[in-house]
Amino acid sequence: MYWALGMLMLVLAVIGAVLPVMPTTIFVILAAGCFGRASPRWEAYLLQHPQFGPPLVAWREQRAISARGKAFAVAGIAVGLAVFWLTVDPVWWLGAVVSLFMVGCAVWLLSRPAPRA
Repeated sequence: MYWALGMLMLVLAVIGAVLPVMPTTIFVILAAGCFGRASPRWEAYLLQHPQFGPPLVAWREQRAISARGKAFAVAGIAVGLAVFWLTVDPVWWLGAVVSLFMVGCAVWLLSRPAPRA
């Protein structure tokens, strides 16, 4: 079950790499967690991957996110929130809840430390 869930997370990560409105990193982190329980081979593949490996290791060991990663994530959140407000006509309280949630996520991301060298 964890292997299948890990594969699903990888598929979502690939989709997120192509679509600007969907995240990538969180799905790679979730895939690595699933593979850590089900497939040491796939987990090692992700941790040693030239692109995904360093951020995964930084997150696992230090709970850290690079400045570049934070910038992309916060920019994605800002674009998502702008698209929400421009394309949906929510009642004011729903828009406020969505906005507070997204701003809260951005603040949390920005509060994570940068990886130590």
